Amino acid sequence: MREPLETAARFSGRVADYAKYRPSYPVEAIDAILDGAGDPRSLTIADIGAGTGISARLFAERGATVIAIEPNPEMRAAASHVGLDARDADAEHTGLDDQSVDVVTSFQAFHWFATDTAVREFVRILRRGGRVALVWNVRDAEHPVTAEYSRIADLDSAAAQRAGQVADDSDLSALLRNGGLADFRSYVFRNRQRLTLDALLGRARSASYVPKSGPEHDVIMRDLRALHRRSAGADGCLELAYRTTVHLAAKA
Repeated sequence: MREPLETAARFSGRVADYAKYRPSYPVEAIDAILDGAGDPRSLTIADIGAGTGISARLFAERGATVIAIEPNPEMRAAASHVGLDARDADAEHTGLDDQSVDVVTSFQAFHWFATDTAVREFVRILRRGGRVALVWNVRDAEHPVTAEYSRIADLDSAAAQRAGQVADDSDLSALLRNGGLADFRSYVFRNRQRLTLDALLGRARSASYVPKSGPEHDVIMRDLRALHRRSAGADGCLELAYRTTVHLAAKA
């Protein structure tokens, strides 16, 4: 079964903000994923739930062949626009050949399709010795400005929790091991994002749970403007802090 249409459509109408204002990922995270996999120029990587291609481009810049799997047509078009091989498929049915890729990645997306079927698909398309990397930028709740941003932007707290849910290590390990993967490892790296006022508002608008219009939208935008006035430095930017979590597993 393809991913539910509601899930694939969550980011429709948010693509421009998503592409411009979502945080990227630290070089250390990409290094950890590629470490020991060989020359990146010899690798084929399937980035599942690739969105606008923020993560896929980081591997393409290393010389890897990257296939961006993305069911949302607006996001897929944005990924194609920056030169990626973006394909209309989903995590459970990638359309890729058996044992055709060296690395399967999913950045900021696996919680939408954390199923046994998806993991089996990852194992099917991986070559022997290949690896899976699941990555999230998680807001640092101990960073005061970031905590205040979360309080404001996550006005619909239930929806925000669903959208931002990241399984803990034991849950992910069990799911991946049950699917035939082994050698589960996790890493955490610091990540920072400096944002102008326009970028801060765009960062919030890129979230699937932030209303696109209406009273709640107006409250969020008003409070974020106030946060920026209080917290921006001399360069006109405030800083959001993240913990970039990387979970790796290998196909035996």
